[in-house]
Amino acid sequence: MVDPTGLSRKLAQSDAETGVDLVIFDFDGVVANSEVISLSSLQTTLREFGVPLDIDQVRGRYLGAAIDKIERDVAVQSPRGTSEGFSQTWHDILFERFRRELTPVPGLGDLLDRIEGRGLPFCIASSSTFERLGIALEAMGLASRFTHVFSAQQVKNGKPAPDLFLHAAAQFGVSPDRCLVVEDSPLGIRAAKAAGMHAIGFLGGMHLNDIRDDHRRVLMEAAADRIVESLGEIMSEENSTANS
Repeated sequence: MVDPTGLSRKLAQSDAETGVDLVIFDFDGVVANSEVISLSSLQTTLREFGVPLDIDQVRGRYLGAAIDKIERDVAVQSPRGTSEGFSQTWHDILFERFRRELTPVPGLGDLLDRIEGRGLPFCIASSSTFERLGIALEAMGLASRFTHVFSAQQVKNGKPAPDLFLHAAAQFGVSPDRCLVVEDSPLGIRAAKAAGMHAIGFLGGMHLNDIRDDHRRVLMEAAADRIVESLGEIMSEENSTANS
């Protein structure tokens, strides 16, 4: 039996995808298959600072979180009583692995082609620092495709506050209700909805392979308008035809 509420949400989101003036991408786990690298290197660094968490705990607490939140937690939980040197230690490990291992999420190039084919602008709005984003984009050969990149470093409050998404929309002069956000974290979904934007929950990142069903529930609880398992489902010809 079809759930009428679920069907209504799906149709509403399909309509939204044909009435968008700006597409906003989260970065880690949406543009780059970076979360497996990021979370495992974060786990290693946390242990070095005396905060032993298993990978599920790291993912649950810090997926989509800005570095300042992680550092605040480390300062409280570490036997050292400080987070001094934490971000540098983590980034040294992380960036070296990015340069060797980082790849784009499958289907990204085709999705960007579809967006450009509709004459729409797009951007990245990420909790990551500009340094991290720049290194990652260069490692994947994508720096020339993403000419508009926004970081939580530019706003007072990171996700789940709406500040970063609102900042990105303002730079393009686009109303929030004409923005479509693609996010893999509940923090990001909540931020997008708080900003008054349409939010797609993305399950296609490698880091979600073993928890996809559970994470689907988490993203729906965060009020995602629609859930997709591949970038190919976004702004597809099927959606366009269904609403023509």
